[in-house]
Amino acid sequence: MRHPDSVTIVEVGPRDGLQNESTAVSTDDKVAFVDRLSAAGLPVIEVSAFVSPRWVPSMADASAVFAGIARRPGTRYAALVPNLAGLDRAHAAGVTEIGIFAAASETFSWKNINRSIDASLEDYTAVCARARELHMQVRGYVSTAFGCPFEGDIAPERVAAVADALIQMGAYEVAISDTIGVAHPGQVPRVLDAVSAHVPLSKVALHFHDTSGTALANVLTALDAGVATFDASAGGLGGCPYAPGATGNLATEDLVYMLDGLGIRTGVSLEKLVEASAFIEPKVGHLLPSRFYRSARANC
Repeated sequence: MRHPDSVTIVEVGPRDGLQNESTAVSTDDKVAFVDRLSAAGLPVIEVSAFVSPRWVPSMADASAVFAGIARRPGTRYAALVPNLAGLDRAHAAGVTEIGIFAAASETFSWKNINRSIDASLEDYTAVCARARELHMQVRGYVSTAFGCPFEGDIAPERVAAVADALIQMGAYEVAISDTIGVAHPGQVPRVLDAVSAHVPLSKVALHFHDTSGTALANVLTALDAGVATFDASAGGLGGCPYAPGATGNLATEDLVYMLDGLGIRTGVSLEKLVEASAFIEPKVGHLLPSRFYRSARANC
């Protein structure tokens, strides 16, 4: 297939990236980071998560971050929520778009949220109903879609069933997620074929990690299939909790550089994106792994 003319990038660095960093980042620095990402022209930014501070202390300041950011016209600012309590906190903070997350692996679901897949979907049905009442958009995530640290390979049909359930309950889009970074280009068409039998590809996004070094190859394969929305993290922020020391999220700079080279529009300024990553790098206390970012900084 012909590549799409434009791609939507969902920037997950402030949430998925910083959530997995071992160094705590101050609220003011999170706000400044989000504002720099906004200035880079990113159309969607996942700002934080309204989860229990006991389980994810790095996201305890979600309300304060939302209160501090400058909302740029044309950018959507989202937050992850695990339940109705998180939804209510997000709504009180002025959030208009939320993300909910279910797993394709039963074992991972229990380990991650202490709920079965069916129980989690029942909970999210209530969350979606409440979100509709509050005029909030809902995005769904299907984790462990390409492999599970406990169960290994996951049947594409299981991924499709969870994705379909999320769309049926009201999610406008579902992000098929490679939680541990094991996806490869041979897998991507099989998973997309199964999912697209239930969910239109226009409602499918992909969330790749680069743990195995295949994230950009996976994106190319997905572009050929017609997918036009991808998650990425500035600088490659965020490790993989199930592969200590490994590179985590697909780096936004690397993705934008490749898409620019293919003539695919993103609306994102690479120069300003590098500036945003340069701001957050000393705050997390280690070099960011993005290949484009590293080369850009070396030439400064």
